[in-house]
Amino acid sequence: MSNAVANGLAGAGGGIIAQIITYPLQTVNTRQQTERVAKKGLRCVDGSASSSTTGGTLLQMIQVLKTEGWGGLYSGLRPSLLGTAASMGVYYYFYQVFKNKAEAIAVARKLKGRGDGTVGMFSWLVVAAIAGSLNVLLTNPIWVLVTRMQTQTQAERKILEGKREALLKKTSENGWEDYILQDKLAELESVKPRPYGTFQAAQEICNEAGIAGFWKGIIPTLIMVCNPSIQFMIYETSLKHLKAKQAAKKDGSKDVAALEVFLLGALAKLGATVTTYPLLVVKSRLQAKQEIGGNVALRYTGTLDAIIKMIRYEGLSGFYKGMSTKIVQSVFAASVLFMVKEELVKGYMLLADKGHKVASTLLKQSSVKVFKE
Repeated sequence: MSNAVANGLAGAGGGIIAQIITYPLQTVNTRQQTERVAKKGLRCVDGSASSSTTGGTLLQMIQVLKTEGWGGLYSGLRPSLLGTAASMGVYYYFYQVFKNKAEAIAVARKLKGRGDGTVGMFSWLVVAAIAGSLNVLLTNPIWVLVTRMQTQTQAERKILEGKREALLKKTSENGWEDYILQDKLAELESVKPRPYGTFQAAQEICNEAGIAGFWKGIIPTLIMVCNPSIQFMIYETSLKHLKAKQAAKKDGSKDVAALEVFLLGALAKLGATVTTYPLLVVKSRLQAKQEIGGNVALRYTGTLDAIIKMIRYEGLSGFYKGMSTKIVQSVFAASVLFMVKEELVKGYMLLADKGHKVASTLLKQSSVKVFKE
């Protein structure tokens, strides 16, 4: 097995473990990002004021547990795990392929008297960007499904609020008795959100926008390729310095402890997340259900339209909704991913090394036996 395949499989394994551990935070964060709230004193295009989800991340998680159970926090987990395995596998495979090429080019340059034989910061950015772009183009449909499933209950709630407002308005116009209003409100409240699985989400996306709907948010997602590029630039640069320090010690070992890799992964992801978070919010808005309460201010036709409407109706703060939740979730997930991946790769290399030694020993014994005969 090549080191590219080994890194791809290790990345997929690490990504799945990190995803399962941090998925409830991801669900809450996606809902925070897609919550449309008008600027103070500003009403939406249709004259209504948007409502917001109150409370911090922990309170929102408790609220979801109370109203939807664990299924609410883990809505869309199955396609998300598939997406994580595919994304991490594709990303790390191509990342390792292009990394190998970059390292080979650096060595070749050194032999020609140019450079010190190490891959520069810009080269790491290019390698990560190419791998990230291929990953995005291949796996975007899965993440559109995941976003829909994570925000479906939120969308249903918005629609219910719109119906309640319309009912109250109709009551005031027709002069209904209070008991009639209460009966109709009770009837409205009794309607539970319909079950929403992967097939239903895919069908809804096809009905809305056809096959192209599975690539909604592709522009900000492709731009966001700079997120893992920045992340891996910080990670690889820091790891190289750490290994150099380790090698400078008396034992000359370049092995890095799992805790050190965990901390490096956290630092790298923190820097990348803070830098690119507004793009992540725009992407989530585009991938979430657009028909919310019949409010045109909440529907986006594309990336530019989303940016303009967010600035107009929500202000710059709209681009940073749920960022604290995302930092906790993504930094912890990236740390676990890097730690698990590195340990899996180490395990593979150790097994491969032992396999080579066993094969070499058997070959020598076979040669000696043939020679004696």
